[in-house]
Amino acid sequence: MKRESTLFLKMAVLLIGTPVLSLCLFGLIRLTNQPVNPDYAYMLYPILIVMYVSAAPFFVALYQAFEL
Repeated sequence: MKRESTLFLKMAVLLIGTPVLSLCLFGLIRLTNQPVNPDYAYMLYPILIVMYVSAAPFFVALYQAFEL
């Protein structure tokens, strides 16, 4: 019973991390190349830096949950 529940929890952690990773790799990079409103493009880079910095602890926590 413990083996199945551990496998289920590891799969849940992977499913939680996959959308965030794909957003970091594809979505945010695409946003820098094609900003929605060019008038506010100067504010885009600080916002993206904060989003990437906040993603790092998220992935650290997912890694620790995966190893648990």
